[in-house]
Amino acid sequence: MTLPLEGYTVVSIDQAVAAPLAARNLADLGARVIKIERADTGDLARSYDHVVHGTASHFVWLNRGKESVALDLKNPACLDAVHAVISQADVFLQNLAPRAAERLGLGADVLRAEHPDLVVVNLSGYGAGGPFSHRKAYDMLVQAEAGLVSITGTTDEAVKTGIPTADIASGMYCSQAVLAALLRRERTGEGATIDVTMLEATAEWMGHPMYVQMYADRQLPRMGLSHAAIAPYDSYPTRDGEVLIGIQNDRGWRALVTEVFGRPDLVDDPRFRSNIARVENRAACDAEVATHTRAWTTAALDARLAEAGIPAAQVNSLSGLVEHPQLKARDRWRTVETEGGVVDALLPPATFSDVEAPMRAVPALGEHTVAVLREAGVPDHQISALLSSGAAVQHRQNDHTETLNESVIA
Repeated sequence: MTLPLEGYTVVSIDQAVAAPLAARNLADLGARVIKIERADTGDLARSYDHVVHGTASHFVWLNRGKESVALDLKNPACLDAVHAVISQADVFLQNLAPRAAERLGLGADVLRAEHPDLVVVNLSGYGAGGPFSHRKAYDMLVQAEAGLVSITGTTDEAVKTGIPTADIASGMYCSQAVLAALLRRERTGEGATIDVTMLEATAEWMGHPMYVQMYADRQLPRMGLSHAAIAPYDSYPTRDGEVLIGIQNDRGWRALVTEVFGRPDLVDDPRFRSNIARVENRAACDAEVATHTRAWTTAALDARLAEAGIPAAQVNSLSGLVEHPQLKARDRWRTVETEGGVVDALLPPATFSDVEAPMRAVPALGEHTVAVLREAGVPDHQISALLSSGAAVQHRQNDHTETLNESVIA
């Protein structure tokens, strides 16, 4: 069957997490993604670590299914080559430093004037205009600016989230917007200029605490594993560990105290009769729950809660995630080729019943430089000149370099 984005081409000048994630999402849906990287070092995420067969874990996660073209964008001939590649694309995506795309002649106004049907996506920290428009942005900084850090952690310490939330949020909105723009283009023939910012994407995810602040004039406290608006919702002690319990409504509370704890009297206790009452009496509620959870082993309580239909979980380690029985039972693991060897990778979360994500290889730096430039119409002698000067890099193992002078293949 046909992949959803088969036949579409995306050119992406991306680095780090946000834009690479957006482009990878499109590659997983079948788009051809051509990644333009720096000729000297490539995507900065390539050097974050070397734990996956010598390749960085971030890079392996975010860059499967792409073709790597390594060029020096300060070289006019390389910029001409990039324009030639973009001329054959449906989407151009970038997360360069503020105003860098415009300085390179790759701004949306220039590209859309040349190609009105092109979808151009600018992903940045703070967007054009406003006092923060020229600031560089990193995930931790945006988490702080968006107020996420103020509600994450414990009463004693504020922390950022353990994954790059601002990057992931903006990357997901970015790929979503590309899909919407391509759908509209099918109807109208019009391209689009799209701006996605890390701050605005993260602010959107702050909806609940933000509305509490705006309409109750109250800053939500940092609550660890607990929940500001729901109780009981926390980690509770067992005989040999802990179990997380998340009661969402009064029906769940009734099931917990009657079917699991054998305490039907707690259903109508005025302190616990409704979620609002349980939140107001959180300390007493949590203490009551903990009194009963301590009587169980973690495994036995987890199984009993599941049997009663009560939302609960054990606190998993990362090794537990890798070995998670649900992922195995649903056959979610595949293998992906990298420069250093085969690695395991999870299928994308969205499952199509008739076609599977291609899960193509993670590219070496410059693995596709010659092939992509040739396809864009750049003559062999110009490609050779770029390679010999170091303005372009071609990975040695690429099969498309055979007719070029071997001495200039880096």
